[in-house]
Amino acid sequence: MLVNFLAEHKTISADGCFVQIFFIFLPAGADIFILSAMAYDCYTAICDPLCYMETISKGICVLLVSGAWAIGFINSLLNRGLALRLHFCGQSQISHFSCELPPLLHLSCTDAFTNQVVLLTSVVILGSSSFPFTLISYIHIIATILRIHSAEGMCKAFSTCSSPLIVVGLWYPTGSVQNTKPSSVSSVVVD
Repeated sequence: MLVNFLAEHKTISADGCFVQIFFIFLPAGADIFILSAMAYDCYTAICDPLCYMETISKGICVLLVSGAWAIGFINSLLNRGLALRLHFCGQSQISHFSCELPPLLHLSCTDAFTNQVVLLTSVVILGSSSFPFTLISYIHIIATILRIHSAEGMCKAFSTCSSPLIVVGLWYPTGSVQNTKPSSVSSVVVD
């Protein structure tokens, strides 16, 4: 992708496109669960600070992060693997700066219904399995912060979790709009 930014003729091979799809899905799938792990970390730090060191041990951190990356890896392999089964007729042009799966599905000469269903299903499953946990954690965190009597304590507690909360506030709305909009709405301008 970086080479294409500098090249006069912007082309990518099919293999290069599939590699790019893999590396787009990998962090996207992992990030959802890393945000949940961060919410759990903030929840423990704010709502149960005396047990923080016991609850958030090195082993738990390794388990949470490796689990998130494993889920992202499986999701990436599944969606890329199904994309490898597609056939493309002649020259194909994607009007995006990177090779992404939804526009690639529209270029396929074969039926991509299964790919679309798996893509939507993976987005819904990943989002619905992590979002409620993240949301509930932040509701408890905010409720706990509002019960703190000193302004200094409130500021300190809020500064602990404000960065992850901002990321969650940006990640979920944009991701859900991008991945769940109907294909009739999809266009280069909107994307």
